[in-house]
Order: sequence, then structure tokens, then C-alpha cells
Amino acid sequence: MVSFRSAVFVSALTLLALQTFAQSAAPAAPFDIVITGGHILDGTGSPWYAADIGIRAGKIAAIGKLDGDNRRQTIDAHGQIVAPGFIDMLGQSELNLLVDPRVPSKIFQGITTEITGEGDSVAPLNAQMIADNASDYAHLHIEQDWTTLAQYFARLERQGIGINFATYVGETGIRRIVLGDGDVQPTPAQLDQMRAMVAQAMRDGAMGLSTSLQYAPAPYAKTAEIAALASVAGQYGGIYATHIRSESDQILPALDEAASIGRQAHTSVEIWHLKAAGHANWGRMPEIVARIDQYRAQGLDIAADTYAYTAWGNPLSAFIPPWAHAGGTDAMLARLKAPAMRSRIRQDLLQTHSNWDNEWQEISGPQDVLITDVGDPALRPLLGKRLSQVAAQWHEDPIDALCDLLIRDHADTEVAVFAMSEPDVELALKQPWVSIDNDAGGVSPDGLLGQQHTHPRAYGTFPRILRKYVRQDHLLTLPDAIRKFSALPAERLHLADRGVLKLGLAADIVVFDPSTIQDQATYENPNQLSTGMDFVLVNGVPVIAHGQMTAALPGKVLRGPGYRP
Repeated sequence: MVSFRSAVFVSALTLLALQTFAQSAAPAAPFDIVITGGHILDGTGSPWYAADIGIRAGKIAAIGKLDGDNRRQTIDAHGQIVAPGFIDMLGQSELNLLVDPRVPSKIFQGITTEITGEGDSVAPLNAQMIADNASDYAHLHIEQDWTTLAQYFARLERQGIGINFATYVGETGIRRIVLGDGDVQPTPAQLDQMRAMVAQAMRDGAMGLSTSLQYAPAPYAKTAEIAALASVAGQYGGIYATHIRSESDQILPALDEAASIGRQAHTSVEIWHLKAAGHANWGRMPEIVARIDQYRAQGLDIAADTYAYTAWGNPLSAFIPPWAHAGGTDAMLARLKAPAMRSRIRQDLLQTHSNWDNEWQEISGPQDVLITDVGDPALRPLLGKRLSQVAAQWHEDPIDALCDLLIRDHADTEVAVFAMSEPDVELALKQPWVSIDNDAGGVSPDGLLGQQHTHPRAYGTFPRILRKYVRQDHLLTLPDAIRKFSALPAERLHLADRGVLKLGLAADIVVFDPSTIQDQATYENPNQLSTGMDFVLVNGVPVIAHGQMTAALPGKVLRGPGYRP
């Protein structure tokens, strides 16, 4: 005799079996998009293979032959490369995203993710820093309403963004909040306060700690201070990224310092925009590479990135020696206006130094300095001119022209500096541990962001590498270039959910013809979008379709491993 309890149990099993059969028999939900017929380069560096990719709910849901599967949209990629979206290892778009969240210059390069926060990150902020940044906010017509990374991330998520975005917490900002802009060292209590601020930023979602040790007040920080803060980031799983203390004469000691910080903090190390800066250092890239290879052979997880142009870009104020920056921008400008102080600054520029990167000694002359942006609209006629032309126009000595331009523009001038050699650039790019950065914010040929005469890397870095170093010069293979654009940076940043075309990962995908992809931006005419990207998908949503920008804003804020909701 079957008990009532047994009968109920059997019935339950029968019902479960019927439900399981019904679920297995039910047709799968249609794909949102199927990309058909393309040559897939999955990002790992492997050769291409042929397959279709099915996308559902922002993820890669299937890879294989999907001819008969239901879908809402088909992208025909016959004759084209299908690859992971590109990851910009240093992007500078934290404020530009608040102006134009589509960041056209990025997506037309195939960039789907940007990492930023070079030493002085968008947050945390205090009242003095907000006041100091007021001209930048006004220049971009931004209403500033955040003081923490969590608040800034929330603003991005409210408005929407066209690409994925992540940031480091900058050591410079932490230092300014606690110590101000002076050349001072923290007390133990102040260092504890700085460590607590790094910890909070990591819980807010920072990717790690960053430094930019060329730009005051960052040079005032000693190695021990940086290592103490980097160790906090490391405790949360973050990495240490750095614009090292010297990229020219003292680059080997600067690399040694970065390696020492990584060892003390037990973190990975990322060297931003690796270069041998200045004419006197041309040809030194082999020893730079050898030094990094040495660290790696010793077990240190250290790598680098590059934008592969022979001109860098930075504030014109970087030409001024660090001591003259003490106390902040207004104090520096006051020194430039004081005859005795200006004379001292001039003498420093005319001499070689071992304790700071003297950019005046790294160039062959003022013709190597191109004006790319100004804060004062009255100075806009200078955009695209060389410092030599400005000096001639103002009937001044070039150093006086440099100083007076800083005074007139309240130190808001940005420049491109031509002082790297092509063989050094190529050798850095070839290294298997070198990924790619733009080192420029997302801009647009139109609107407010199109008013700069920017460095062409802002529009062209990734397509330029595909055009010049893959297609023309054969310095890289296409699979290796794609690896440098995608899987390698994802590995560096522990982005386990993207960077490779693999089942279950985020559908950040580019579709392009490698024979036609082309950078258009030049130093003479930089505000030109790259061409050749047929489709760019961010989290499964096209931001470029059939070569045209859409209005979609599917990007996500990517928070670091220490994030605590």
C-alpha cells in the first residue's frame, strides 16, 4: 500500500520531470544580435578562426555555427575582423564624459573601455581643490557636484556613458587634501590619514593607486610614502600605476623606484606611456627594456603601455622646475612675474639636472613645442602654433614667451612636445608586456570638445598602430596587436569579464576591415575621427553601426576588486 506521503513525493518528482522536459523542449530565447561570417581574433594572440557570435543581454551567449538560431538583428561581418573591444590603459576622459558622454574620438578607434586617473584623479576632492579646478570646470561648462569617487560614479551612471570607465585613485589628490601643495613630508598621523583615504577610495571602486611624479606637488612625495599608500591599494587587490619620476636622464633609477614600490606594497606595477624622453636619451630603449625584463625575471609583475607617437603631451607648466610649483598654481605664477624668481627659473631651464626632468633640455628648440589647448578664449589664435612662432609673434625670447604664456593663460596651456625617436617607440611597442594607451581624453570634432587643437593621439592611437605598425611596417602581427588592445590590458587590470571573445563574457566587440582601418588625425589637423570601424558594441549594444555613431550610452562604471557596495 502506497502512503499518502509517498504518493505526494512521486507526484512531485513527476511534476519536476515534466517541468524539466518542458524547459529543455522550449526554444531558447532569441539572440539580440548575431555576428555572422567574420574572422574572429579572440584577443589571446591566437590566429583567427571562423564562427558566428550570438549576443544576449549584453553577454556573449554562443560562439559557433548559428545559421538557424533566432535573432533580433544580424551583423554581416564577412571579410572583416571580429575582435574584443579595445581597452585604453590611460584615457583622461573623466571630465570630458560629463561634456559628451558618447566620446566619439574613442569609439571610432574601437575603444570600449577606458582606464584613467593619472596621479590626480577626479576624486576625492576638498574645497580648496574644487576652487583650484574651477577654471577647468568653467572651461568645460561642468557643474561640479561630487567630492568622492562613489558620488562621481553615481553621476556617470545617472547620465549614461558611451564606453566603460574605470579609474585609479591618485596619490597627488590624496596628498593635496592632507598636506596641501607644499614641499612637505607627512607626519605618521597624516600618513595614516592618507592611508585611510586610499582605503575608502578602493572601497568606492578605484582600480588601484596611481602617481604622476613629474607634476607638482607629486615630486615632493618620497618613495616610502608612495609605497605605504600603494600597500593599502594592494590589500584590496588593486595595482600601482605610475608616470614615473623621470622618463629621461634618470629613467633607470625611476624604474628602480617603481619596482621597489611594487615589491614593498606587494602589488603589480604598470608604467604609463613608456618612453626614452629627450634627444640625449635617444637609443636608450634597449636598456630600459632590459631593466624591465630583469624585474620580470625576478618575479615582479611589472609591465607598461605606450601610445606610439614621437611627441608626448602635457601641461606647458611641466617645463617649470618643481621647486617653483610649491604652494600651487598661484604661487608659481607669482614667481614667474617676479624678476629675480624668473631669472632663477631661466637658469634652471638652461642647465641639466639630475633631480627633475628638464623638458627644455630635452627638446632641440622651441619649435618642438606645439600649443594644443588654452584656457583663455582670447588665446585661441595660438592653437596649432609652435612656441617659436609665439615668441616671434610676441617679439620675445622663447623662455620669456613660455613664462608669459603661462601667466596669460593662468597655467591652463597644454602642449605636444616632440622629443622621442621612432626606433625607441618601435622597440617599446614590440615588447610582449606592452599594451596601449591614448593618454588623452575623449573628444569630438564638433561642439565644445572640438575647440582644442589636440594631440592626434586623442583620435588616432589604436587605428594608427593597425595602419602603420601592422599593415605597413609589419612590426606587429594583427593577432598580437589585438592582444595588446584587449586581453593584455584586461589581464593587467584583472577585468575578468571582458577583454576576450569567450562564452559568458561582456559583449564588447569591434568589427572592422584590417585593410582599410585608418587614423585621420595629424598634428596639423588633429580633429578628425578615425575611419574603418564598421560596428563597435559596448555591452552588446552598438555605439557605431555601419560606420555611423548611434545615440546609445551602454557603458558601465567598472569598479575595482576592493569595491564594497
